[in-house]
Amino acid sequence: MSNPGRPFSWAGLLVRLVLLLALILAARHTSDWVLAHLPGALAEGAHPLRHGMVWGAMLAYVVLLMIPFVPGVEIGLGLMMAFGAGIAPLIYLCTVLALTLAFLIGRCLPETRVIALLSRLRLTRMADLLRQLQPLDTEARLAILMQSPRPRLLSYRFVILAAALNLPGNFVIGGGGGISLIAGFCRLFSLHGFILTVSLAVAPVPVAIFLFG
Repeated sequence: MSNPGRPFSWAGLLVRLVLLLALILAARHTSDWVLAHLPGALAEGAHPLRHGMVWGAMLAYVVLLMIPFVPGVEIGLGLMMAFGAGIAPLIYLCTVLALTLAFLIGRCLPETRVIALLSRLRLTRMADLLRQLQPLDTEARLAILMQSPRPRLLSYRFVILAAALNLPGNFVIGGGGGISLIAGFCRLFSLHGFILTVSLAVAPVPVAIFLFG
């Protein structure tokens, strides 16, 4: 007997993928638009933090940086290039905020739905592993995963996270938002450890611009 729900599930998955792609394309277009129009919208000599469009760009930067596969960091770099050292601390705080929000969203993703999706995609080994890890806390998950062929990678997971966030062109592996989302979903990173790692990882460029202009 055929399962009438299965075609509907695949159709729903296709719709979600199309919507996600549309969201990514819209976000990238928004990023390009902001970078192209923001400098010309400011009066010459005006302080950028007193202009409403700059604060709108900050909000757009936070939202875009949270979205996987969107190089939202380009807005932050564009703002710092346009307005110099004075805006670097705010860009830094917005970056940490955006990545932390993406991490928290990852924590809230329902594991049962992800497992079901992996099963439908025939990714049974990954689905089985998640099903095994689902009821466990962070320490228990690490104990199981440390039995993998490359357990030392888990010992350096915070270093790997920092390196991934600073990897040039990392939007092809999800960007800052996607990396943070997965970090939250896998539940191998504590919140305070994640925030500390992100705070250190994204600091060099804003600090350099703030100190040296």
